[in-house]
Amino acid sequence: MASLVLLLFEALHPEDADLAAGMPASCAHVLQGETAVRGSKREVMRSSRRSSPEIRKDGGVMEEEEKLPEMRESGKTYGIWRRACATSTRRHSPATSGKTTDNVMPLQRMKLQRNLEVWKMGVVNYLEALKLQERLAADRKVGKIPDTVLSLQHPPTYTLGKRQTYHNLLVSKDDLKTMGAELHCTERGGDITFHGPQQAILYPIISLRDIGFGARNYVEGLESTMIDLASLYGVRAHPGKAGETGVWVGNRKIGAIGVRISSGITSHGLAFNIDPDLKYFEHIVPCGILDKGVTH
Repeated sequence: MASLVLLLFEALHPEDADLAAGMPASCAHVLQGETAVRGSKREVMRSSRRSSPEIRKDGGVMEEEEKLPEMRESGKTYGIWRRACATSTRRHSPATSGKTTDNVMPLQRMKLQRNLEVWKMGVVNYLEALKLQERLAADRKVGKIPDTVLSLQHPPTYTLGKRQTYHNLLVSKDDLKTMGAELHCTERGGDITFHGPQQAILYPIISLRDIGFGARNYVEGLESTMIDLASLYGVRAHPGKAGETGVWVGNRKIGAIGVRISSGITSHGLAFNIDPDLKYFEHIVPCGILDKGVTH
């Protein structure tokens, strides 16, 4: 959807007050109807960690699951935004799958007018973000929350997909500790990758059934989101060849995708390289592809 392009643009320029400036026409309309559920700019970009526990009205300490409704209601803890996302009934055809036609973003071709809740989280520990995704996905499955996107960055972290391809990690776990990097196994698709500062990450928690998308359409839409963003800066990015998920500039990957879909609900998502330290990628075979590198 066009709103994902906008979110990546915001990750590049969090200081911009008018984010519609410079946006393509298909993106700018996403701002229309946005409700004023913003915290301050500092609240929007800060980490989700708190220095003191939350207390319930009865005097007890509030558990994480109990905090979620209050977070969504107040918009203060994570800088939550709610967007009204205009949509279209047009769908992919085999000839245009993954491409933009008539100035409509691929993930924008949905059935109905929809609301998208955006959590602006700043830098968040990977495991903390993973647990949050799991809770939100469970809530989305039963219709407790609307479609939600987490916009964040991670401290230096390597993650493995569900195949757990440790052979593509080229250093020991002790070396990782020396580097100050973490390693985590996940249930997403894809191979090993790196997450770190100066990398824009979006984790959509959305119902594919509600928007009439299959897994392939969804992944192609994420790719197109990053391609459209790159084009705003004059960078000609493109999808990979068969078996090479993600977005590339020549033979170097600029955007990675790894998703999990359970009961039609998505988690994990995309990572777009803004200006990360590329040396971290030298310690892995990025995405399990030996003969290609990464870029920003």
